[in-house]
Amino acid sequence: MKIEQIYTGCLAQGAYYITSNGEAAIIDPLRETQPYTDRLKNDNVKLKYIFETHFHADFVSGHVDLGKQTGASVVYGPNAAPDFEFISAKDNQEFSIGNIKIKVLHTPGHTMESTSYLLLDENGKDHALFSGDTLFIGDVGRPDLAQKAASMTQDDLAGILYHSLRDKIMTLADDVIVYPAHGAGSACGKNMSKETVSTIGEQKEKNYALRADMTEAEFIAEVTDGLLPPPAYFGMNVAMNKSGIESFDTVLNNGMRAIYASEFEVVAQETGALILDTRSNVDFAKGYVPQSINIGIAGDFAPWVGALIGDVKQPIMLVTDAGKEEETVTRLSRVGFDHLIGYLDGGYASWTKAGFDSDKVTRITPEQFAKEVKIGESTVIDVRKETEYKAEHVDEAFSKPLSSINEWVKDINPDEHFYMHCAGGYRSMIAASILQARGYRNFTEVSGGFNEIAKTDVPKTNFVCQSKVLKA
Repeated sequence: MKIEQIYTGCLAQGAYYITSNGEAAIIDPLRETQPYTDRLKNDNVKLKYIFETHFHADFVSGHVDLGKQTGASVVYGPNAAPDFEFISAKDNQEFSIGNIKIKVLHTPGHTMESTSYLLLDENGKDHALFSGDTLFIGDVGRPDLAQKAASMTQDDLAGILYHSLRDKIMTLADDVIVYPAHGAGSACGKNMSKETVSTIGEQKEKNYALRADMTEAEFIAEVTDGLLPPPAYFGMNVAMNKSGIESFDTVLNNGMRAIYASEFEVVAQETGALILDTRSNVDFAKGYVPQSINIGIAGDFAPWVGALIGDVKQPIMLVTDAGKEEETVTRLSRVGFDHLIGYLDGGYASWTKAGFDSDKVTRITPEQFAKEVKIGESTVIDVRKETEYKAEHVDEAFSKPLSSINEWVKDINPDEHFYMHCAGGYRSMIAASILQARGYRNFTEVSGGFNEIAKTDVPKTNFVCQSKVLKA
């Protein structure tokens, strides 16, 4: 028996590849199937089942493509009703893979079809739990994502999750290994650990939601406290996972169309495409194709695209570093952005070589910021998360998280200058590109963000206080 966790850091997502005696199973595969088919070929095993823990909201799964390519059956737990052929498993049903078995544990609460899969080893002993979004390391799945579909409140779903955890999961032996679907950084929970593997016993000791003396009312209150609104693309990804999707190969072929600089702007206008520049914030600040949005590939790329662009049907044209085209298309496809028109052939260098107009962002160093800013007079916008802001921030700065830029942008006074920063420059450059695309030029972005500002003598507040509200 072999268990491999295939962890994708930019999505904080874990897929699982399991083999035993010539047969294999895969749990929660990503969109691109080649990594799995390569493993099957190398191990000389046949894929028998593809297990899905639920309809994922934060990424598009490769279950349909993988099933077609290998002949494997797609398995969901109770209450799932996708638009393609699948096995609707019953609670406690067992599936054989070689000399081991996978037992279905219906664990609703995150969603009503949410299911965990318990692996029984060659001796029939409970060995590992693939807990999906029901149980994370240090946290549990958020209960607000399926409210509309389930016609329930988040409190209703949290109550159901409470019983799933206590009746199905906490009854397992302490030495059972826990393999969750996500780790720290995923929007599917709020307090996940950076660790991606644990045990039932360890989680009983350390996970706030698994306290033995916790009442249902306490669980509901704690699990629902502090939930941020889900990213806009979540509902669209659920729909794609239910209905089946365009083949990844088709999406890749479309996205890998090279478009010459002389045609680039015309194609963008004809298709209504958004120009997405995935270069570093340092390079983008120096010059970019006008109206481009910068979300760097070297960061939490796909989640930010999903959160800020939102509509997966939006046509997109790419500007990337040389050699990063395929990686960019692949990572966009993982969150359902399939309407890719192509990329700028030769990258930004070809644009400048052709002599076309460029734009740039006014950026200063933290040292310049320290000399220019006047606390109480200058306006400073901090686009980090509110928790980061509360830990420490520039005195009198306004907390305006990047995730809610589409709401707070309307509060900006276009006639008043402001400074803007994040933690290191990645998020503030995203914000800068969005603002300039919408016509705002009255700001200065600070390179290096608060990490570098903190080293200067700019006055800072390092205790929890109420966020200021930006008014036009």
